[in-house]
Amino acid sequence: MASIPVFWLAVLLMMVFAVWLQVLPIGLSVPIGVDAADVTFADRLQHAVLPAVTLSMAGVAGIALHTREKMADVMASDYVLFARARGEGERAIVRRHGVRNVLLPAITLQFASISEIFGGSVLVEQVFSYPGIGQAAVAAGLGGDVPLLLGITVVSAAIVFAGNFIADILCTVVDPRIRLGGMQK
Repeated sequence: MASIPVFWLAVLLMMVFAVWLQVLPIGLSVPIGVDAADVTFADRLQHAVLPAVTLSMAGVAGIALHTREKMADVMASDYVLFARARGEGERAIVRRHGVRNVLLPAITLQFASISEIFGGSVLVEQVFSYPGIGQAAVAAGLGGDVPLLLGITVVSAAIVFAGNFIADILCTVVDPRIRLGGMQK
């Protein structure tokens, strides 16, 4: 899953769920032929499912791969072997040693992938013909609309900054040994 290009995943999901199974709409942000005033929140939500799932699957794959590899390393470590020798149960070992050591890199990777969502959104919005910030950025760049392009850049940079800031805060909550400013006690 981590090696599949996001546009190819979008085409596959659209083919399976919109064409073959016919459970989700093909694309666009509203049903075809419906006046904008008559579109309900449920319609908009239904049309956003495939693009959101596509971006989520592409982002989660790398994080899951890294987390699995890190958990395998932790479970093969000497302190886990010592915990097994002391008679700790497998669930307790996974909770006390595995999750505790895997959680910090997973949080960091999850919030760092916010920037990838912006890059992938351009392709996903093109495949699903979904008007969004990616298509607006492409249109602004091709049309020479510098103020709009700068606005999109500033907003996306602020969202990426906020995601990284939240990740830093969560890491200090999960592991209190991590402190800002190098405070020593």
